[in-house]
Amino acid sequence: MGAWRETEITLTAAADLPDPYTGVDVWADFTHDGGLSLRRPAFWDGGRTWRVRFSSPLPDGRWRWTTGASVDDPGLRGVSGVVEVEPGEPANRFQRHGFWTMAPGGRGLVHADGTPAILVADTAWALPWRATEEQVRVYAADRHAKGFNAVLLMSVQPDMRAVGPRDRQADEGFGVAFEDLPTGHINDLDPAYFQYLDSLLGILAEHEIVPVLQPVFQGFGWKGLDVAGVVVPPAEYARYCRYLVARYGARPAIYLVGADGSGREPQIAAGGEEVHAWDCYGQPTGIHYRPHADNRASQDAGWLDFQWCQTGHTGEHVPERVADMWRNLPIKAVANGEPTYECTRSATNAAGWWQGHEAWSNLCAGGTMGVVYGAANIWQWRLHEDEPGQAPYFLAPSGGWRESLDFEGSTYVGLLGKILDGLPTTGMEPDWQSFISPRSLRVPGRLHIVYQENGGPLPPARDERVPKRYRVVDPRTGLTRAQGLREPGQPIPDDHEGPRVVIFSDE
Repeated sequence: MGAWRETEITLTAAADLPDPYTGVDVWADFTHDGGLSLRRPAFWDGGRTWRVRFSSPLPDGRWRWTTGASVDDPGLRGVSGVVEVEPGEPANRFQRHGFWTMAPGGRGLVHADGTPAILVADTAWALPWRATEEQVRVYAADRHAKGFNAVLLMSVQPDMRAVGPRDRQADEGFGVAFEDLPTGHINDLDPAYFQYLDSLLGILAEHEIVPVLQPVFQGFGWKGLDVAGVVVPPAEYARYCRYLVARYGARPAIYLVGADGSGREPQIAAGGEEVHAWDCYGQPTGIHYRPHADNRASQDAGWLDFQWCQTGHTGEHVPERVADMWRNLPIKAVANGEPTYECTRSATNAAGWWQGHEAWSNLCAGGTMGVVYGAANIWQWRLHEDEPGQAPYFLAPSGGWRESLDFEGSTYVGLLGKILDGLPTTGMEPDWQSFISPRSLRVPGRLHIVYQENGGPLPPARDERVPKRYRVVDPRTGLTRAQGLREPGQPIPDDHEGPRVVIFSDE
């Protein structure tokens, strides 16, 4: 195996153990020949089976590992072995550059090797417990082709009063992760559910799409039928967060420990602290808020990397919510984690270029971690137009998840990532000084990005640190319409109507 490739170690208990999920802790310590040590939690996978998943952040060498356990079982405690790492041809950008982590300064993402990254996320909350492998292959291929690199997921169906067949292809059907979730607890785990989720997340990984893993939702949920995320005991919530780190943390991941709540629910801090304690790769951990929150819970917590606001579903552009979060201290990365879902309630609500303008506006307001898109019918994973049981407020007028893949706005949000890919975006910040009027971002002396809502000539730069070389891009197509070297005191020409992005960079 090479760097950043997941390997799996199987452990078998010598005896049947009571309460294996809730009552037994297992882990493995990995030590490299060069001295680096990493600890990975193990997870119970049914019967007497525990598994440890590990990825080497180093390109070669030998890792010696030894397990520990909270029980004196020779199959779980004191087991040892070796993982050999040899250089190999990387299959994707995460194997080439490493997992995402927070950039120096904490405003955005970089890969482990420092390569800049911009989150371009979709919102398919219900995919883990509604979608099939065949469906996820269709979904992932579409989103990857459009430029998406992440997806927000509820890892379990969170509504305590939701009922339906345990059949992902049946109306109102869904997979069940915890048998006791309807009682407000998550102790009775079904390994088969997570074994299937392994395959779904594996398909996403093949398409370079990072799962944004939400443990148990705190807000509306799937149908608004009493979410468990606000009543599950914090200790149970934290244990499940550790399970997610154990099962999925040796591959690219983001941990969204709070979603659609105030951020002050006790489960969230408990989960964030547990992720921080057990994630040896330092992958991003944060909170996504309801529309009427102050968006700064746990702002000074060491485990918190990012804060994502939400601007509701009425089709309004509210980038000031992002700008407000940008000013919060201590610094955390920010983004609008849930703008209006495209075509919610009508075919025109937040449709088409609305989504592109929303993405560029939020980015320039300070959402430099990236952008998030959502479509009606996809987030619920509505099987077809006539499937009953969903809240009409959130539905598109027609179709199911498959038809919603083709909503026009998703193309524009995906293009943002393609347009910025390869640019030195690390450390960029909102800029209101270098140009008159337009929204813009800068990395002083290295990069300026100017978003002009209505196009037209760009007034002369008022800052000589703006790089000389420029290109004018149509954000609706990704095509470069003009390029050249700026002349002091002269505007950047553009005689086309419609939105434009002007990128100044000498790299």
